Amino acid sequence: MKIAVTGSTGLIGAALVRSLRADGHEVLRLVRRTPDGPDEVEWDPVRQYVDAAGLAGCEAVVHLAGAAVAGRRWTAAYRKEIRDSRVLGTAALAEALTSLDTPPKVLVSGSAIGYYGDTGDRWVDESAPPGDGFLPSVCVAWEEAAAPAEEAGIRTVFARTGLVMAREGGAWAKLIPLFRAGLGGRLGDGRQYMSFIALHDEVAALRFLIDTESVSGPVNLTAPSPVTNREMTAAMSRVLGRPALLPVPAPALRVALGGAADEVLAGQRVRPARLLEAGFPFAFPTPATALRSIL
Repeated sequence: MKIAVTGSTGLIGAALVRSLRADGHEVLRLVRRTPDGPDEVEWDPVRQYVDAAGLAGCEAVVHLAGAAVAGRRWTAAYRKEIRDSRVLGTAALAEALTSLDTPPKVLVSGSAIGYYGDTGDRWVDESAPPGDGFLPSVCVAWEEAAAPAEEAGIRTVFARTGLVMAREGGAWAKLIPLFRAGLGGRLGDGRQYMSFIALHDEVAALRFLIDTESVSGPVNLTAPSPVTNREMTAAMSRVLGRPALLPVPAPALRVALGGAADEVLAGQRVRPARLLEAGFPFAFPTPATALRSIL
């Protein structure tokens, strides 16, 4: 199968490209520069430019591009970058796909469980409405931007990804060294839920969504057993064999992260109802198994 991927240098995108190519699929990577070879297609999400001709013959597109949410202070300028990189890029890509003589059969478009906002200890699945705040508003606009593809009859799936557990990048790439040094601990009061997914299962779920013709619309990409931050901290302590005695108080997080701290201290207790209903087999459904998979 010929599959195009945006965000192919990111944590999830790079792993997905490796997995697809290992199984013999032809992968086109959308890049924001002059292409170096026949497996690259130029695009510029901010300028809303896509070399649509380069996507001819693609049967599937996986759209994962977007400015990083973690690791940066959320200034007004960076909030705009977070939003524009997702909304403008999705709109440009959706329009480009509809212009093709033979559009792809499926667009798997990235989204996030930030859609639900802070749910406390309340379970939510794909039927839940959006929450309040910056990230929910971004996710709503992000998904709405794919409307041209849906209206053109392209099966469109919104992959609402949770906290991806991986050694190569993301939050756990920073947390694991801290815990190994005995400096790990809960964040805030530790009661916020963490809806996680192992990188292996994230990639497998994206491929499952490409292949499963009966699934469209929003799909939560999270393990079926979300845990509180306190429980995740305890699991990391057990698996790594190190104490986790140094909690990070909420005021310190706000000083360090600015507006992003409220998202760290918030939580989502998310159920991947549509994946479970479709029969997706999670390889690493618990914190301990997910941690061992990345270690």
